[in-house]
Amino acid sequence: MNEHPRRPAAFRLDDPRVVVTLDETTFPRAGVRVTMEGEPALPVALAPEVPARRRLRWGTLFWSALGGLTALGLGAGVARLIADMFDRDLALGWLALGLAAVAGVAASAIVLREALGLWRLGAIEKLRQRGVDTLASDDRVAGRAVARDVLALARPMPRLARRRARLEEHLGDIIDGADLVRLAERELLEPLDAEARRLVGDAAKRVSLVTAVSPRAAIDMLFVLVTAVTLVRRLAYLYGGRPGTLGLFRLMRAVIAHLALTGGMAASDSLIQQVLGHGLAAKVSVRLGEGVLNGLLTARVGLAAIEVTRPLPFAALPPPTITDVAGNLLQRRGEGKAEVATAADA
Repeated sequence: MNEHPRRPAAFRLDDPRVVVTLDETTFPRAGVRVTMEGEPALPVALAPEVPARRRLRWGTLFWSALGGLTALGLGAGVARLIADMFDRDLALGWLALGLAAVAGVAASAIVLREALGLWRLGAIEKLRQRGVDTLASDDRVAGRAVARDVLALARPMPRLARRRARLEEHLGDIIDGADLVRLAERELLEPLDAEARRLVGDAAKRVSLVTAVSPRAAIDMLFVLVTAVTLVRRLAYLYGGRPGTLGLFRLMRAVIAHLALTGGMAASDSLIQQVLGHGLAAKVSVRLGEGVLNGLLTARVGLAAIEVTRPLPFAALPPPTITDVAGNLLQRRGEGKAEVATAADA
């Protein structure tokens, strides 16, 4: 404790009489000493690094081995057939060999098309993720790269020529990365989103009408399945995806859950009443209520397909909702009920 306490005093740090030191060894004869005290280091608990374990994917190994065995079996069978044809007749042997060559070329083209479709879907997924990252980081270089990739994706679309030209004019401007992504979305995806909403709305109305007048539940399920597959494919083509058969299976994962949900809801009048509104299911027949419900579920599948096939996330433009694509199924319920009832009588 200091034996000669000093009275409190005020001073400025830029005063020449004030000396700032790191220890107490130096002390000015006339002036004020300020000693800097270091902060104690806090202990930081480091989490032990756990090495990532490599998993052996038995499912991939099984299907790869099964596919290889199937290909070997088909090849051996074709070779044996060609050899038998040559043993019977030379002309039949050459004919079988030519047909095998044509089948091989066609199979190679199919495999190449499926591979390109899967690669294109993967590229769109990566582009969408890059857009999300650029919106978060606001990197100008990344934003310009995303805008150029969206331009390349929209280049085969003639109706976007004027919008592409406007976007290309802004690529050299000093614009933040997130704003570039929003500009590319607004210029190139706005008309595509409008067309996508129209496609989903038309599919929902078609499913609603057909399932309302259909006499069999099996026909309802088949029509919903065909409509959902067609809708997903058309949305993928609209946004530049162009998937093949395997790519379409990849996009239809959500549709399988939709079809299972439709089958469970078709026989539930209470759920129909909850979705369509209080008292509406009591005024119309159960079949008409199921038709409207199936149309709403088809619209939900279409909205999910838009999210999957769109090359950029929704940032500058609002995402479509059920009201946007299927609002007419629930608006003006009295007139809509009369129209559906007229179609059912016809």
